[in-house]
Amino acid sequence: MANPSDRTMFEIYRESDYARQYRVVYFTELDEHNKEAEINRAMAGDHFFDGFLSDRHIAEGKKRIDAVLRRLNDGEAVTPQDVASQLAEFQPA
Repeated sequence: MANPSDRTMFEIYRESDYARQYRVVYFTELDEHNKEAEINRAMAGDHFFDGFLSDRHIAEGKKRIDAVLRRLNDGEAVTPQDVASQLAEFQPA
C-alpha cells in the first residue's frame, strides 16, 4: 500500500446549481484559504466518483480526469466504471 503522502485524494461531482456541471476537487491539495469552501461545494453536489491518484503520475492522472470531465459536461454517457478503468494506471498500488 502506498504511503498516504504519496497520493492525492479527489472527488468528481456534479454541481447542484442550474448549470449542473461536473467538477473535480483534489482534497489533499486544498489549503486553509480554500478548504472549507471547496469541500462545502463538493458536498452540496452529487457524488459521481472518488479515489486517489499516485503522486508519481499526478500530472497524467489530472489530464485524464480533465478529459473525463469534458466528456461528461458534453453530455456523453460515462459511468463510474468507465472512469475507474480510465484512471486505473494512475492509482496507487
